[in-house]
Amino acid sequence: MSSVLSLEGVCKSFGGLKVIDDVSLNVPEGSRTALIGPNGAGKSTAFNLISGVYPIDKGCIRALGADITHLSVPQRVRHGIARSFQNIRLMPHLSTLENVMLGEHHRSHPLQLVGSARASARARRALEDAGLDTYPGQVVSDLPYGIQKRIEVVRALMAEPRILLLDEPAAGLNNTETKELRLLLERISAQGITLVVVEHDMPFVRHLCNHVVVLNFGRKIFEGTPQEVSQDAGVLEAYLGSAQVMEASHVA
Repeated sequence: MSSVLSLEGVCKSFGGLKVIDDVSLNVPEGSRTALIGPNGAGKSTAFNLISGVYPIDKGCIRALGADITHLSVPQRVRHGIARSFQNIRLMPHLSTLENVMLGEHHRSHPLQLVGSARASARARRALEDAGLDTYPGQVVSDLPYGIQKRIEVVRALMAEPRILLLDEPAAGLNNTETKELRLLLERISAQGITLVVVEHDMPFVRHLCNHVVVLNFGRKIFEGTPQEVSQDAGVLEAYLGSAQVMEASHVA
């Protein structure tokens, strides 16, 4: 399976603190890749480097056959990379439909999108495909948190990505909401979109993902399958040095 996204010797420091330290990794095309690790491992920073929020200090990032190291955030979106955020970034005063339409901001000015019949039709189809077609006219701030999380994923899909980055998508969800989100992501994956997920919910990772990368103190310490990760001594040590911790979290 070919790589659709790769980091090659990537480094990033903040104020002299090396947060990402010579990280190289490959994301197989069509995979559901989890980026996991203890708190402070560098996972969210890695996401911000891939999406272009932060510039890298050293190394190279390649996606879809091209060097994207120096592309801006909008350029990366147009290149086929979209993301959601750990904290919901929907416009709370707008409707579900309007929020999803704003996912096309890379094509048109937001004010033009709100009045676009084409964008409205695409957004309605996207909500229908995600099982959220009962909410288009509702103001998103009035909707349950789990629904808002799924709406944010649908908004990211409006950019027609080939790589979708999801930063802790299951955070704060109850069991039912987590299952609904996982089923949505499985449907998205079945469309050929590569998923890269930062997540602390290990059962969620185990059920969704088929490829795992583990960071610890800014360095990659493991890359392989969810079944292999629970048997790796370095990973067990990183998670408080306890095999029971990983076993209780159901990584595999």
